[in-house]
This record gives sequence, C-alpha cells and structure tokens, in this order.
Amino acid sequence: MSFEHSISLSIKVREVMTSPVISAHPEDNIKDVSKKMVESKVGSVIIVKDDKPLGVVTDGDIIKKVVSMDLTPSSVMASQIMTSPLITIKAESYIMDAAKLMNKYGIKRLGVTYKNELVGVISMTDIIYLFPGLMDVASEKMSVANSGKGAAKKYISGYCDACGQWSDFLMEVDGRFLCEECREEIGESRS
Repeated sequence: MSFEHSISLSIKVREVMTSPVISAHPEDNIKDVSKKMVESKVGSVIIVKDDKPLGVVTDGDIIKKVVSMDLTPSSVMASQIMTSPLITIKAESYIMDAAKLMNKYGIKRLGVTYKNELVGVISMTDIIYLFPGLMDVASEKMSVANSGKGAAKKYISGYCDACGQWSDFLMEVDGRFLCEECREEIGESRS
C-alpha cells in the first residue's frame, strides 16, 4: 500500500468538509441563490425547508438547467432545478468512502451529517485538493469510461475498486475499475 493511499484511508470527512452549510429555501429564486453562492465562494447551496435538507443546487445545475435553457434566473425557483434527494455521508466516515459514494451516484458533492444533523458539505474538489495525483487517475478513468463500447480496452493505473490495491493494469468491468486478480475472480465466479 502506498503512502498516499494509507493517508487517504485515515482522513475523515469532517477534516476536509466545508462548514457551515450554505443553504437556501426551495422558493428562493436562482438569481438570489447564485448571489449567495458568489458571496459565500461556494459551488453549491443546500436547499432546506423546516430545517430538513431537501436537495442541492450546484453551479452546474444553474448552467445546465437555467442558463443553457435561456431562462430568467429570477423566475426560476430553487425547487425547480435542485438535485433531490441530498445524498449524505457521516462526518466520521473516511474520504475514500465519500469518493466511492460520489462515484456510485455520479455526483460531485455530499451533505455531511453528525448525529443526524447536516453539518457540512464535502466535494470531489475537496478530496482531489488533498491528493493532486488523483486528478490524473480520475481523468484517465473518465476517459476510459467515456470511450464507448467499440473502443479498444486499455489499462490505466490507480486503485482497484474491489480490493483497494494499486495496479498499473486496471480495466473497467461493469462500471468498476478492477485489477487483473479481481477481474479473474469475477470471471471465475461468473463461470
């Protein structure tokens, strides 16, 4: 196990999350939500009603669901474009678990809870900031994942999604990047 990997296993979500949570009401318009994001220097706002988190509005949501549709931000409500439900992770979880959860749901941010209360947000950027080398691995994984079914398979380097060990021969199998040994085990179990 490499030094970087062993460190990542010991860092908890609470150590890198953004807190306090920047929130807005479902009836707030996107112009006001955007201003709040700019003023707070964040890329997302948690949508809350009666102290209950309902979802999240991200800068990407605003671009995809408002700007690219040529809608007037002051006429669109947060509830109309928020991603719901808000996927959460416990503050005492490890950042590797947060990264896996983001990957599973195809999202870039998670709400962070402590004693069933929303206390922060962790983003993929927070995680990548800790390990700049992971950006190269993530970039290669995305390239392979988006290359299409007809493309020739190629190996990438990184941590196996099954066993967690470093491999220079990862290959995507059913949406997971697996080392040669784990691919063989899956192949044997399918036979």
